[in-house]
Amino acid sequence: MRFACIAFDYDGTLAIEGRISDELLNSLARVKKTGRSIILITGRILKDLQIVFPQYDLFDLVVAENGAVLYCPATRITRKLCEQIPASFVEHLKAKGVNPLEIGSVIVSTWHPNENIIIEAIHEFGFDLHISFNKGAVMILPAGINKGTGLAAALAQLGLSVHNTIGVGDGENDFVFMDKCEYAVAVGNALPVLKDLADLTLQKDNGQGVREFLDEVLLSEDFENLSARRHQVLLGYDCAGEGVSIPSYDFKMLIAGPSQSGKSTACMSMLQQITTAGYQFCLIDPEGEYDNAPHSVIVGNEHYAPEMADILRLLMNPENNVVINLLGVPLSERPQFFVQIFQAVQELRSKNGLPHWLVVDEAHHMLHPYWSSIIEPIWHEAGAFIAVTINPGEISKFVLEDIDLILAVGECPAETMSVFARNLGVASISNEPDKLRYGQTEAWFRRENACSIKLNLVDTPLRHKRHLRKYAEGNLGKQRSFYFTGKKNSLKIRCQNLFLFMQIGEGLDDETWLFHLRRGDYSAWVKDAIHDSELANEIQSIELEENTCNESRDAIRHLIEKRYSLPVRILGY
Repeated sequence: MRFACIAFDYDGTLAIEGRISDELLNSLARVKKTGRSIILITGRILKDLQIVFPQYDLFDLVVAENGAVLYCPATRITRKLCEQIPASFVEHLKAKGVNPLEIGSVIVSTWHPNENIIIEAIHEFGFDLHISFNKGAVMILPAGINKGTGLAAALAQLGLSVHNTIGVGDGENDFVFMDKCEYAVAVGNALPVLKDLADLTLQKDNGQGVREFLDEVLLSEDFENLSARRHQVLLGYDCAGEGVSIPSYDFKMLIAGPSQSGKSTACMSMLQQITTAGYQFCLIDPEGEYDNAPHSVIVGNEHYAPEMADILRLLMNPENNVVINLLGVPLSERPQFFVQIFQAVQELRSKNGLPHWLVVDEAHHMLHPYWSSIIEPIWHEAGAFIAVTINPGEISKFVLEDIDLILAVGECPAETMSVFARNLGVASISNEPDKLRYGQTEAWFRRENACSIKLNLVDTPLRHKRHLRKYAEGNLGKQRSFYFTGKKNSLKIRCQNLFLFMQIGEGLDDETWLFHLRRGDYSAWVKDAIHDSELANEIQSIELEENTCNESRDAIRHLIEKRYSLPVRILGY
């Protein structure tokens, strides 16, 4: 379910002269039956609302006093979201003849033109207060408190995201909370500023317009695909410097290119933009490469497989991004494990719309054509998705057919694009014969463009540390490990990661160390098994120098420590 919650203003939106029609109440009840939550957000004092609207318990939560009070009808618990306005300030307004003057748990409200007296009083007392207007009503609240902050508190209590929420309103004080919502709806009688903001403006006024929206739009099959034009994810910049953005919902992307071509950099850039826009991602990380993914919690490591209960518990909080580390899951079991994760994620999405993005690194491990029979039954309901792979040809056609955007990176983007096109049975669309620089990508929007375009990715301060866990601490496997054999091939000391390589190397006899050093074995291993050409070249320069045994050990150790930022507990300091 994309839109798991709807937040409504009361006066002028649901209510006409303070009353909600029976027909609209029936429509709201129908919305509740779909499993969606509904929130009432009003400037009214709670006790006054309960008098004029005795059916308030139809709503899951009520945000009263323009965002200052949160009330739960099910538990009858009222919670003030800020400190009350000082009594001395209220007494001063009374002394100045401000009338009428309504006093709530927090809010103090009156009507135009009393705002001039109030502004003078705020300056005189020096209190941190602000005024909110709503069609003649003048509301005084602590600074920073508004319907937007009230909505945020309500959604946090429900475990929902603002990006799965629709906001419906009509007046000035509705602007803040509607702007935060993924989709904004203005009733026909809304102020022009609200209509300019809204993704949809209703033809009819207040409750009549809302009822029509709920009955004809919300409960229709196409509702989940409504275009929220205000909320997109920045992808990068074209050659003219114009920003290029992508939809935040029901959009599927493939990032492809050879090893060391910049796929992880592109993916990290996207993760940063997703989190900057306030969306939640869940990333499946087969190689343990995303320990520094932005604002994320890591589940699993090389010693144990991630538990589904932990994954779902974390994802139920919209504030958590989750990285699922699969180093503890055998390679042969990963496709089936992926299906379990995917099904669990889809079930969670059907309830509250989370997570917004599912990201799969090394996607050829789990989305390979050989696994099509496993993937096909579940794939087409994927929603927003990013797959990262070295070769589109190793991805199931069921996945490729749904891709909206392919980003090709590296020295031969045209070749990557050709493989993608060939596997879909379409003509090659590459428009970029040259090798791409760091931070550049060739992008093809399949549904929109006949050819590809060059993009500069959004620069991010997060630098992806390749295989930090796997290369530094993890298990490279028997074939990719380094073996100290010695000149006579009498040894077989296995180093399954960089930590063991340095640790064993320090205690190794000089003859064996120098034997491998002079043959260039260390740089060859780093280049072929670690896939770090830059580090390999630096180590090779040491191998070619006339250093002593200890000098070469120290120099190589320094390069590895500097590049992979090994933890203090590993370095032994």
